[in-house]
Amino acid sequence: MTEPSATDRRRRPAWAGRNYSLLTAAAVVAGLGNSGALIAAAFAVLQAGGDGTDAGLVAAARTVPLVLFLLVGGAIADRLPRHRVMVAANALNCLSQAAFAVLVLAGEPRLWQMALLAALGGTGQAFFAPAAEGMLMSTVTGEQAAKAFAFFRMGTNGAQIGGAALGGALIAAFGPGWVLAVDAVAFAVAGALRAFLDVGHIPKREPGGGMLSDLREGWREFTGRPWLWTIVVQFAVVNAVVGAAESVYGPLVARDELGGARPWGLALAAFGAGTICGGLLMTRWRPRRLLLAGTLCVFPLALPSAGLAVPVPVPALITIMFAVGVTLEVFGVSWMTALHQEIPEDKLSRVSAYDWFGSVAMLPVATALAGPMEELVGRPAALWGCSALIVLLTAAVLMVPEVRGLVRRPAEPATGLPTPGLPTTATGRGSEEENGAREDGAREDGSGRASACAEG
Repeated sequence: MTEPSATDRRRRPAWAGRNYSLLTAAAVVAGLGNSGALIAAAFAVLQAGGDGTDAGLVAAARTVPLVLFLLVGGAIADRLPRHRVMVAANALNCLSQAAFAVLVLAGEPRLWQMALLAALGGTGQAFFAPAAEGMLMSTVTGEQAAKAFAFFRMGTNGAQIGGAALGGALIAAFGPGWVLAVDAVAFAVAGALRAFLDVGHIPKREPGGGMLSDLREGWREFTGRPWLWTIVVQFAVVNAVVGAAESVYGPLVARDELGGARPWGLALAAFGAGTICGGLLMTRWRPRRLLLAGTLCVFPLALPSAGLAVPVPVPALITIMFAVGVTLEVFGVSWMTALHQEIPEDKLSRVSAYDWFGSVAMLPVATALAGPMEELVGRPAALWGCSALIVLLTAAVLMVPEVRGLVRRPAEPATGLPTPGLPTTATGRGSEEENGAREDGAREDGSGRASACAEG
Protein backbone atom coordinates (compact mmCIF):
# COMPACT_ATOMS: atom_id res chain seq x y z
CA MET A 1 0.00 0.00 0.00
CA THR A 2 1.25 3.52 -0.81
CA GLU A 3 2.94 5.18 2.14
CA PRO A 4 1.28 8.44 3.31
CA SER A 5 3.25 11.62 2.76
CA ALA A 6 4.63 13.71 5.62
CA THR A 7 1.86 16.26 5.03
CA ASP A 8 -0.79 13.53 5.29
CA ARG A 9 0.72 12.33 8.56
CA ARG A 10 0.49 15.81 10.04
CA ARG A 11 -3.16 16.11 9.02
CA ARG A 12 -4.33 12.68 10.16
CA PRO A 13 -3.69 10.39 13.12
CA ALA A 14 -1.30 7.56 12.39
CA TRP A 15 -4.15 5.00 12.28
CA ALA A 16 -6.32 7.04 9.86
CA GLY A 17 -4.80 6.19 6.53
CA ARG A 18 -6.00 7.18 3.07
CA ASN A 19 -8.44 4.28 2.71
CA TYR A 20 -9.92 4.86 6.15
CA SER A 21 -10.41 8.57 5.42
CA LEU A 22 -12.09 7.83 2.08
CA LEU A 23 -14.36 5.21 3.63
CA THR A 24 -15.37 7.49 6.49
CA ALA A 25 -16.05 10.46 4.21
CA ALA A 26 -18.12 8.30 1.85
CA ALA A 27 -20.13 6.82 4.73
CA VAL A 28 -20.87 10.26 6.18
CA VAL A 29 -22.01 11.62 2.79
CA ALA A 30 -24.22 8.59 2.15
CA GLY A 31 -25.61 8.69 5.70
CA LEU A 32 -26.59 12.34 5.38
CA GLY A 33 -28.50 11.63 2.18
CA ASN A 34 -30.04 8.31 3.07
CA SER A 35 -31.41 9.19 6.51
CA GLY A 36 -33.55 11.94 5.04
CA ALA A 37 -34.52 9.77 2.07
CA LEU A 38 -36.03 7.07 4.29
CA ILE A 39 -38.39 9.69 5.71
CA ALA A 40 -39.00 11.15 2.25
CA ALA A 41 -40.05 7.75 0.84
CA ALA A 42 -42.80 7.42 3.45
CA PHE A 43 -44.04 10.97 2.80
CA ALA A 44 -43.95 10.34 -0.94
CA VAL A 45 -46.34 7.41 -0.47
CA LEU A 46 -48.67 9.50 1.70
CA GLN A 47 -48.48 12.46 -0.69
CA ALA A 48 -49.54 10.14 -3.53
CA GLY A 49 -52.72 9.24 -1.63
CA GLY A 50 -51.49 6.15 0.17
CA ASP A 51 -52.05 5.31 3.83
CA GLY A 52 -49.94 3.82 6.59
CA THR A 53 -50.38 0.33 5.19
CA ASP A 54 -49.08 1.45 1.79
CA ALA A 55 -46.05 3.11 3.39
CA GLY A 56 -45.41 -0.14 5.25
CA LEU A 57 -45.59 -2.12 2.01
CA VAL A 58 -42.97 0.11 0.38
CA ALA A 59 -40.73 -0.26 3.44
CA ALA A 60 -41.21 -4.04 3.34
CA ALA A 61 -40.37 -4.07 -0.37
CA ARG A 62 -36.96 -2.71 0.57
CA THR A 63 -36.40 -5.20 3.38
CA VAL A 64 -37.32 -8.42 1.55
CA PRO A 65 -34.54 -8.31 -1.11
CA LEU A 66 -32.11 -7.16 1.57
CA VAL A 67 -32.78 -10.40 3.45
CA LEU A 68 -32.85 -12.57 0.32
CA PHE A 69 -29.57 -11.40 -1.21
CA LEU A 70 -27.37 -10.74 1.84
CA LEU A 71 -25.67 -14.13 1.87
CA VAL A 72 -25.03 -14.02 -1.88
CA GLY A 73 -23.67 -10.49 -1.46
CA GLY A 74 -21.26 -11.68 1.22
CA ALA A 75 -19.94 -14.50 -0.95
CA ILE A 76 -19.44 -12.16 -3.93
CA ALA A 77 -17.67 -9.57 -1.76
CA ASP A 78 -15.15 -12.21 -0.62
CA ARG A 79 -14.62 -13.35 -4.22
CA LEU A 80 -14.32 -9.98 -6.03
CA PRO A 81 -12.50 -6.76 -5.06
CA ARG A 82 -14.73 -5.33 -2.35
CA HIS A 83 -14.46 -1.72 -3.48
CA ARG A 84 -15.85 -2.66 -6.90
CA VAL A 85 -18.83 -4.37 -5.30
CA MET A 86 -19.41 -1.25 -3.18
CA VAL A 87 -19.20 1.11 -6.16
CA ALA A 88 -21.59 -1.06 -8.20
CA ALA A 89 -24.08 -1.15 -5.31
CA ASN A 90 -23.82 2.62 -4.90
CA ALA A 91 -24.49 3.05 -8.63
CA LEU A 92 -27.65 0.90 -8.35
CA ASN A 93 -28.81 2.91 -5.32
CA CYS A 94 -28.08 6.18 -7.13
CA LEU A 95 -30.10 5.17 -10.20
CA SER A 96 -33.04 3.79 -8.19
CA GLN A 97 -33.25 6.90 -5.99
CA ALA A 98 -32.95 9.20 -9.02
CA ALA A 99 -35.82 7.34 -10.72
CA PHE A 100 -37.85 7.54 -7.48
CA ALA A 101 -37.22 11.29 -7.33
CA VAL A 102 -38.28 11.80 -10.96
CA LEU A 103 -41.51 9.86 -10.38
CA VAL A 104 -42.38 11.90 -7.30
CA LEU A 105 -41.46 15.25 -8.86
CA ALA A 106 -43.45 14.40 -12.01
CA GLY A 107 -46.53 13.70 -9.89
CA GLU A 108 -48.80 10.69 -9.33
CA PRO A 109 -46.28 7.91 -8.74
CA ARG A 110 -47.94 4.51 -8.46
CA LEU A 111 -47.54 2.26 -5.46
CA TRP A 112 -46.03 -0.63 -7.45
CA GLN A 113 -43.47 1.71 -8.99
CA MET A 114 -42.35 2.99 -5.60
CA ALA A 115 -42.22 -0.55 -4.21
CA LEU A 116 -40.12 -1.73 -7.15
CA LEU A 117 -37.62 1.10 -6.74
CA ALA A 118 -37.46 0.49 -3.00
CA ALA A 119 -36.72 -3.18 -3.74
CA LEU A 120 -33.84 -2.17 -6.02
CA GLY A 121 -32.47 -0.04 -3.18
CA GLY A 122 -32.68 -3.00 -0.80
CA THR A 123 -30.90 -5.19 -3.34
CA GLY A 124 -28.07 -2.68 -3.59
CA GLN A 125 -27.77 -2.58 0.20
CA ALA A 126 -27.63 -6.40 0.37
CA PHE A 127 -24.50 -6.40 -1.79
CA PHE A 128 -23.03 -3.24 -0.28
CA ALA A 129 -23.21 -4.06 3.43
CA PRO A 130 -21.00 -7.20 3.60
CA ALA A 131 -18.44 -5.69 1.22
CA ALA A 132 -18.38 -2.44 3.18
CA GLU A 133 -17.82 -4.06 6.55
CA GLY A 134 -15.08 -6.28 5.18
CA MET A 135 -13.41 -3.30 3.51
CA LEU A 136 -13.39 -1.19 6.67
CA MET A 137 -11.92 -4.00 8.73
CA SER A 138 -9.17 -4.55 6.15
CA THR A 139 -8.19 -0.90 6.40
CA VAL A 140 -7.21 -0.42 10.06
CA THR A 141 -4.39 -1.82 12.17
CA GLY A 142 -5.01 -4.33 14.93
CA GLU A 143 -3.63 -2.08 17.67
CA GLN A 144 -5.79 0.93 16.79
CA ALA A 145 -8.81 -0.93 15.40
CA ALA A 146 -11.17 -0.09 18.28
CA LYS A 147 -10.37 3.63 18.11
CA ALA A 148 -10.82 3.64 14.34
CA PHE A 149 -14.15 1.83 14.56
CA ALA A 150 -15.33 4.22 17.29
CA PHE A 151 -14.53 7.32 15.22
CA PHE A 152 -16.08 5.75 12.12
CA ARG A 153 -19.29 4.96 14.00
CA MET A 154 -19.38 8.45 15.51
CA GLY A 155 -19.24 9.89 12.00
CA THR A 156 -21.96 7.65 10.63
CA ASN A 157 -24.22 8.03 13.66
CA GLY A 158 -23.82 11.80 13.53
CA ALA A 159 -24.58 11.79 9.81
CA GLN A 160 -27.73 9.77 10.35
CA ILE A 161 -28.95 12.10 13.09
CA GLY A 162 -28.14 15.22 11.07
CA GLY A 163 -29.52 13.69 7.87
CA ALA A 164 -32.86 12.86 9.47
CA ALA A 165 -33.20 16.39 10.87
CA LEU A 166 -32.13 18.02 7.61
CA GLY A 167 -34.33 15.69 5.57
CA GLY A 168 -37.39 16.55 7.64
CA ALA A 169 -36.76 20.27 7.16
CA LEU A 170 -36.21 19.87 3.40
CA ILE A 171 -39.37 17.78 3.02
CA ALA A 172 -41.37 20.51 4.74
CA ALA A 173 -39.78 23.20 2.57
CA PHE A 174 -39.50 21.55 -0.86
CA GLY A 175 -41.28 18.21 -0.74
CA PRO A 176 -40.03 14.58 -0.65
CA GLY A 177 -39.02 14.43 -4.31
CA TRP A 178 -36.09 16.81 -3.91
CA VAL A 179 -34.85 14.96 -0.82
CA LEU A 180 -34.81 11.74 -2.84
CA ALA A 181 -32.86 13.57 -5.56
CA VAL A 182 -30.32 14.75 -2.98
CA ASP A 183 -29.93 11.15 -1.83
CA ALA A 184 -29.20 10.04 -5.40
CA VAL A 185 -26.44 12.66 -5.60
CA ALA A 186 -25.09 11.52 -2.22
CA PHE A 187 -24.84 7.94 -3.49
CA ALA A 188 -23.00 9.17 -6.59
CA VAL A 189 -20.49 11.13 -4.49
CA ALA A 190 -20.00 8.22 -2.06
CA GLY A 191 -19.45 5.79 -4.93
CA ALA A 192 -16.92 8.13 -6.54
CA LEU A 193 -14.95 8.37 -3.28
CA ARG A 194 -14.93 4.58 -2.90
CA ALA A 195 -13.66 4.17 -6.45
CA PHE A 196 -10.36 5.73 -5.29
CA LEU A 197 -9.71 3.08 -2.61
CA ASP A 198 -6.32 1.38 -2.82
CA VAL A 199 -6.68 -2.40 -2.49
CA GLY A 200 -3.13 -3.30 -3.46
CA HIS A 201 -2.36 -4.41 0.11
CA ILE A 202 -5.16 -7.00 0.16
CA PRO A 203 -3.99 -10.51 -0.71
CA LYS A 204 -5.17 -11.77 -4.08
CA ARG A 205 -8.15 -14.11 -3.80
CA GLU A 206 -7.48 -17.76 -4.54
CA PRO A 207 -9.81 -19.35 -7.08
CA GLY A 208 -12.76 -20.87 -5.26
CA GLY A 209 -15.06 -23.79 -5.95
CA GLY A 210 -18.08 -21.76 -6.96
CA MET A 211 -20.80 -19.79 -5.18
CA LEU A 212 -22.26 -22.74 -3.25
CA SER A 213 -18.80 -23.75 -2.06
CA ASP A 214 -18.15 -20.18 -0.89
CA LEU A 215 -21.47 -20.11 0.98
CA ARG A 216 -20.73 -23.43 2.67
CA GLU A 217 -17.29 -22.22 3.70
CA GLY A 218 -18.80 -19.05 5.17
CA TRP A 219 -21.38 -21.14 7.02
CA ARG A 220 -18.67 -23.33 8.53
CA GLU A 221 -16.76 -20.22 9.62
CA PHE A 222 -19.93 -18.81 11.18
CA THR A 223 -21.16 -21.93 12.98
CA GLY A 224 -17.68 -22.97 14.12
CA ARG A 225 -17.43 -20.04 16.52
CA PRO A 226 -19.99 -20.26 19.38
CA TRP A 227 -19.43 -16.64 20.42
CA LEU A 228 -20.29 -15.52 16.91
CA TRP A 229 -23.47 -17.41 16.14
CA THR A 230 -24.94 -17.10 19.64
CA ILE A 231 -24.67 -13.31 19.59
CA VAL A 232 -26.09 -13.14 16.06
CA VAL A 233 -29.06 -15.30 17.14
CA GLN A 234 -29.46 -13.10 20.22
CA PHE A 235 -29.62 -9.95 18.14
CA ALA A 236 -31.97 -11.47 15.59
CA VAL A 237 -34.58 -11.42 18.38
CA VAL A 238 -33.30 -8.33 20.20
CA ASN A 239 -33.34 -6.17 17.06
CA ALA A 240 -36.81 -7.46 16.21
CA VAL A 241 -38.40 -6.61 19.57
CA VAL A 242 -36.54 -3.29 19.86
CA GLY A 243 -37.71 -2.41 16.35
CA ALA A 244 -41.32 -3.26 17.22
CA ALA A 245 -41.16 -1.21 20.42
CA GLU A 246 -39.51 1.74 18.70
CA SER A 247 -41.55 1.90 15.50
CA VAL A 248 -44.96 0.72 16.72
CA TYR A 249 -45.43 0.96 20.49
CA GLY A 250 -43.29 4.06 21.12
CA PRO A 251 -45.34 6.40 18.92
CA LEU A 252 -48.59 4.97 20.33
CA VAL A 253 -47.50 5.50 23.94
CA ALA A 254 -46.29 9.00 23.07
CA ARG A 255 -49.65 9.84 21.51
CA ASP A 256 -51.78 8.38 24.31
CA GLU A 257 -49.68 8.96 27.43
CA LEU A 258 -46.84 11.43 26.89
CA GLY A 259 -48.46 14.34 25.07
CA GLY A 260 -47.78 13.66 21.40
CA ALA A 261 -44.99 13.05 18.94
CA ARG A 262 -42.59 15.70 20.26
CA PRO A 263 -41.56 13.79 23.46
CA TRP A 264 -40.89 10.65 21.45
CA GLY A 265 -38.82 12.65 18.98
CA LEU A 266 -36.80 14.08 21.87
CA ALA A 267 -36.25 10.58 23.25
CA LEU A 268 -34.97 9.33 19.89
CA ALA A 269 -32.71 12.38 19.61
CA ALA A 270 -31.34 11.59 23.09
CA PHE A 271 -30.57 8.06 21.93
CA GLY A 272 -28.64 9.48 18.98
CA ALA A 273 -26.70 11.80 21.26
CA GLY A 274 -25.92 8.81 23.48
CA THR A 275 -24.38 6.91 20.56
CA ILE A 276 -22.04 9.84 19.91
CA CYS A 277 -20.98 9.92 23.56
CA GLY A 278 -20.56 6.14 23.55
CA GLY A 279 -18.28 6.45 20.56
CA LEU A 280 -16.20 9.05 22.39
CA LEU A 281 -15.95 6.71 25.37
CA MET A 282 -14.71 3.87 23.18
CA THR A 283 -11.92 6.00 21.74
CA ARG A 284 -10.42 5.89 25.25
CA TRP A 285 -11.68 2.69 26.85
CA ARG A 286 -10.19 -0.63 25.72
CA PRO A 287 -11.91 -3.41 27.69
CA ARG A 288 -9.74 -6.52 27.81
CA ARG A 289 -12.66 -8.95 27.63
CA LEU A 290 -14.30 -7.55 24.55
CA LEU A 291 -17.49 -9.56 24.35
CA LEU A 292 -18.08 -9.75 28.09
CA ALA A 293 -18.03 -5.95 28.35
CA GLY A 294 -20.11 -5.58 25.18
CA THR A 295 -22.74 -8.15 26.17
CA LEU A 296 -23.17 -6.67 29.65
CA CYS A 297 -23.95 -3.40 27.88
CA VAL A 298 -26.86 -5.04 26.03
CA PHE A 299 -28.94 -5.41 29.21
CA PRO A 300 -29.92 -1.68 29.23
CA LEU A 301 -31.70 -2.25 25.89
CA ALA A 302 -34.54 -3.68 27.99
CA LEU A 303 -35.12 -0.33 29.72
CA PRO A 304 -36.89 1.66 26.96
CA SER A 305 -39.62 -0.99 26.57
CA ALA A 306 -40.04 -1.14 30.34
CA GLY A 307 -40.18 2.65 30.52
CA LEU A 308 -42.88 2.74 27.86
CA ALA A 309 -44.84 0.01 29.63
CA VAL A 310 -45.12 2.03 32.87
CA PRO A 311 -44.95 4.71 31.26
CA VAL A 312 -42.26 6.81 32.95
CA PRO A 313 -42.26 10.63 32.74
CA VAL A 314 -40.72 12.20 29.64
CA PRO A 315 -37.47 13.36 31.37
CA ALA A 316 -36.88 9.82 32.65
CA LEU A 317 -37.52 8.34 29.20
CA ILE A 318 -35.08 10.79 27.62
CA THR A 319 -32.44 9.84 30.22
CA ILE A 320 -33.01 6.14 29.58
CA MET A 321 -32.68 6.55 25.83
CA PHE A 322 -29.46 8.52 26.20
CA ALA A 323 -27.94 5.86 28.46
CA VAL A 324 -28.98 3.10 26.05
CA GLY A 325 -27.30 4.94 23.19
CA VAL A 326 -24.04 5.04 25.17
CA THR A 327 -24.08 1.36 26.14
CA LEU A 328 -25.11 0.20 22.68
CA GLU A 329 -22.03 1.87 21.20
CA VAL A 330 -19.85 0.05 23.71
CA PHE A 331 -21.27 -3.20 22.36
CA GLY A 332 -21.01 -2.07 18.74
CA VAL A 333 -17.32 -1.13 18.89
CA SER A 334 -16.46 -4.23 20.93
CA TRP A 335 -18.27 -6.44 18.42
CA MET A 336 -16.49 -4.93 15.43
CA THR A 337 -13.15 -5.26 17.20
CA ALA A 338 -13.81 -8.93 17.93
CA LEU A 339 -14.70 -9.62 14.29
CA HIS A 340 -11.60 -7.75 13.11
CA GLN A 341 -9.39 -9.74 15.46
CA GLU A 342 -10.83 -13.22 15.06
CA ILE A 343 -12.16 -13.64 11.50
CA PRO A 344 -9.75 -14.35 8.62
CA GLU A 345 -9.63 -11.48 6.12
CA ASP A 346 -10.79 -13.56 3.16
CA LYS A 347 -13.98 -14.61 5.00
CA LEU A 348 -14.92 -11.27 6.55
CA SER A 349 -17.68 -10.36 4.12
CA ARG A 350 -19.35 -13.76 4.30
CA VAL A 351 -19.37 -13.66 8.10
CA SER A 352 -20.64 -10.08 7.95
CA ALA A 353 -23.46 -11.24 5.68
CA TYR A 354 -24.62 -13.80 8.26
CA ASP A 355 -24.36 -11.09 10.90
CA TRP A 356 -26.51 -8.71 8.85
CA PHE A 357 -28.96 -11.48 7.97
CA GLY A 358 -29.52 -12.21 11.65
CA SER A 359 -29.92 -8.52 12.38
CA VAL A 360 -32.71 -7.86 9.87
CA ALA A 361 -34.42 -11.18 9.13
CA MET A 362 -36.96 -11.11 11.98
CA LEU A 363 -37.58 -7.36 12.01
CA PRO A 364 -40.46 -7.35 9.46
CA VAL A 365 -42.14 -10.24 11.30
CA ALA A 366 -41.93 -8.48 14.67
CA THR A 367 -43.30 -5.18 13.39
CA ALA A 368 -46.13 -7.01 11.60
CA LEU A 369 -47.04 -8.92 14.78
CA ALA A 370 -46.80 -5.92 17.11
CA GLY A 371 -50.39 -4.79 16.46
CA PRO A 372 -52.00 -8.24 16.87
CA MET A 373 -49.94 -8.88 20.01
CA GLU A 374 -51.17 -5.60 21.53
CA GLU A 375 -54.76 -6.63 20.85
CA LEU A 376 -54.15 -10.08 22.34
CA VAL A 377 -52.36 -9.24 25.60
CA GLY A 378 -52.49 -5.44 25.83
CA ARG A 379 -49.80 -2.87 25.17
CA PRO A 380 -48.11 -2.89 28.62
CA ALA A 381 -47.84 -6.69 28.63
CA ALA A 382 -46.42 -6.68 25.10
CA LEU A 383 -43.79 -4.11 26.11
CA TRP A 384 -42.85 -6.02 29.27
CA GLY A 385 -42.51 -9.09 27.06
CA CYS A 386 -40.03 -7.21 24.84
CA SER A 387 -37.94 -6.32 27.90
CA ALA A 388 -38.06 -9.86 29.25
CA LEU A 389 -36.86 -11.36 25.96
CA ILE A 390 -33.88 -8.99 25.85
CA VAL A 391 -32.86 -9.81 29.43
CA LEU A 392 -33.28 -13.58 29.04
CA LEU A 393 -31.41 -13.81 25.73
CA THR A 394 -28.56 -11.64 26.96
CA ALA A 395 -28.22 -13.71 30.12
CA ALA A 396 -28.19 -16.87 28.00
CA VAL A 397 -25.38 -15.51 25.81
CA LEU A 398 -23.30 -14.81 28.93
CA MET A 399 -23.44 -18.53 29.68
CA VAL A 400 -21.30 -19.22 26.58
CA PRO A 401 -17.65 -19.61 27.75
CA GLU A 402 -16.23 -18.09 24.55
CA VAL A 403 -18.29 -14.92 25.08
CA ARG A 404 -16.97 -14.49 28.59
CA GLY A 405 -13.44 -15.51 27.73
CA LEU A 406 -12.51 -13.84 24.45
CA VAL A 407 -9.88 -11.19 25.13
CA ARG A 408 -8.30 -8.37 23.21
CA ARG A 409 -5.10 -9.43 21.48
CA PRO A 410 -2.03 -7.49 22.66
CA ALA A 411 -0.10 -5.49 20.11
CA GLU A 412 3.14 -7.01 18.92
CA PRO A 413 6.02 -4.82 17.70
CA ALA A 414 7.22 -7.45 15.24
CA THR A 415 6.61 -6.85 11.56
CA GLY A 416 5.34 -10.33 10.73
CA LEU A 417 1.64 -10.92 10.28
CA PRO A 418 0.02 -13.22 12.86
CA THR A 419 -2.11 -16.11 11.76
CA PRO A 420 -5.63 -14.65 11.44
CA GLY A 421 -8.76 -16.18 12.81
CA LEU A 422 -7.24 -17.96 15.83
CA PRO A 423 -9.37 -17.41 18.96
CA THR A 424 -7.70 -15.81 21.95
CA THR A 425 -9.54 -16.33 25.21
CA ALA A 426 -8.86 -15.85 28.87
CA THR A 427 -8.30 -19.59 29.11
CA GLY A 428 -4.95 -19.03 27.41
CA ARG A 429 -5.51 -20.59 23.99
CA GLY A 430 -3.03 -19.42 21.36
CA SER A 431 0.67 -18.91 21.60
CA GLU A 432 2.32 -15.53 21.88
CA GLU A 433 3.08 -15.61 18.17
CA GLU A 434 -0.55 -16.44 17.36
CA ASN A 435 -1.78 -13.66 19.60
CA GLY A 436 0.24 -10.90 17.92
CA ALA A 437 -1.53 -7.88 16.52
CA ARG A 438 -2.29 -7.56 12.83
CA GLU A 439 -0.38 -5.01 10.85
CA ASP A 440 -2.02 -2.61 8.43
CA GLY A 441 -3.63 -5.26 6.40
CA ALA A 442 -6.63 -6.46 4.88
CA ARG A 443 -10.14 -5.28 6.50
CA GLU A 444 -15.96 -1.18 5.86
CA ASP A 445 -18.82 -0.68 7.58
CA GLY A 446 -22.86 0.94 8.04
CA SER A 447 -26.68 -2.14 12.04
CA GLY A 448 -27.39 -3.99 11.85
CA ARG A 449 -26.60 -4.26 15.20
CA ALA A 450 -25.39 -1.02 16.48
CA SER A 451 -25.13 -0.02 12.94
CA ALA A 452 -21.72 -1.24 12.14
CA CYS A 453 -22.17 -0.42 8.48
CA ALA A 454 -23.72 2.81 7.36
CA GLU A 455 -26.19 2.32 4.58
CA GLY A 456 -24.75 2.93 1.13
